[in-house]
Amino acid sequence: MDIDEFRKHGHQLIDWMADYMDTVEKLPVRSQVKPGEISNRLKEKPPTNGEPMENIIDDFKTTILPGITHWQHPRFFAYFPANSSPPSVLAEMLTATLGAQCMLWQTSPAATEMETRMMQWLASMIDLPKKFSGVIQDSASSATLCALLTAREKATSWKTNELGFTTIAKKLIVYTSEEAHSSTEKGAKIAGFGKDNIRFIPTDNKFSMCANTLRKEIQSDLDKGFVPTCVVASIGTTGVGAVDPIKKIATLCKEFDIFLHIDAAWAGAAMILPEHRSMADGIELADSIVINPHKWLLTNFDCSAHFVKDPTALTSTLSILPEYLKSKESEDIIDYRDWSIPLGRRFRALKLWFVIRYYGVGGLQKMIRKHIEFASQVEEWINDSKNFELVAPRSLSLLNFRLLSKQSGKVLDIDKLNLKLLNDLNDSGTTYFTQNRVRGHFAIRWSIGQTNTELRHVKDAWAQIQQTASSIT
Repeated sequence: MDIDEFRKHGHQLIDWMADYMDTVEKLPVRSQVKPGEISNRLKEKPPTNGEPMENIIDDFKTTILPGITHWQHPRFFAYFPANSSPPSVLAEMLTATLGAQCMLWQTSPAATEMETRMMQWLASMIDLPKKFSGVIQDSASSATLCALLTAREKATSWKTNELGFTTIAKKLIVYTSEEAHSSTEKGAKIAGFGKDNIRFIPTDNKFSMCANTLRKEIQSDLDKGFVPTCVVASIGTTGVGAVDPIKKIATLCKEFDIFLHIDAAWAGAAMILPEHRSMADGIELADSIVINPHKWLLTNFDCSAHFVKDPTALTSTLSILPEYLKSKESEDIIDYRDWSIPLGRRFRALKLWFVIRYYGVGGLQKMIRKHIEFASQVEEWINDSKNFELVAPRSLSLLNFRLLSKQSGKVLDIDKLNLKLLNDLNDSGTTYFTQNRVRGHFAIRWSIGQTNTELRHVKDAWAQIQQTASSIT
């Protein structure tokens, strides 16, 4: 493709992207295709000869787009916020154009030094002490895995990397909440701890990890000759948005010399609001923290901020230096390849730079406050309703609710009733929620946080919920 053709189609695609952003709410939120439908539209064999770009773009619109669930739709209330923004998209385009491989300082000095500065910006935005250093990972799952690996190596004096688990006589134990994200369990398996060596600590009536129970589990493992190695605490669990008692947990970790990692992937963004920093009381005592700008800070996936108190512990765990990666500047600079599992790294910091400069801290704060206010309004509607109830306390902009089983004088199976309600809502194409189980009860999970979600979208969704509920009872 010559430059003139690139310019022509680039302009066309920019126009399409702008139109898409402007009109996405007219599309079905969740893809309406059936399994295998897109695959059947794609040719089984690759073309022998190249095809005109016009044909490829047309096929994208007619074949691919129907199979897309539109995460940027203002009535996307499923999973978690994934609120991209035009400045972030523009930065992503520049990143793709540059095609820079950012594994070393010398392979992209600007990328390295901007990443350092952006992590400093984020740290100041959430009032994190200057003793923390930051790195951009691809996801919170990777950050948690890095934390678990670091904890493992610290607990074994960095012998596991050298000698393997077979030389470790004692079991290494990981502790986390029963409400914690599944990435903790997955990371512990990958890091070699084994599922049997993960302790899922029960939660209290606020769904927060019980510090007293954690203490008992730690002491029990010590009495058995095991090695308590890492605690993964949460600020905003995936299911209900619960916040663990960070200060109490951190005190325990200090007492027993246990590595503390905090998963604040979603809710951590709210720490840019002074009125919500209290939920992170004690966070300065953690060994590592993860917050995802690609969830609730207008930065499109992937961009996960991983803060560590002791970067040397992280790099000692992950660093390998073959001859071809050595450079004369190694003593004076940061090579972020030592801070993450992949060697290859994208220029993710550019997205943060664009977003924070364009919106400013104040603009990002305004957006998050707006989403929290919308959720607070929904909370009032549910509490005032005779037909619905919350099954967990609202957490920031996240709610879990259900339709009551007693309707029109009849008592119905509450789980089947709410599953039917959820499926009918999602099948409509006009809104999208996810399901949850809260203390064994089926619940509809409502997450508010998309870039262009306004109160009218929330009101329309609530009206649809009520109307659909009436039709099935």
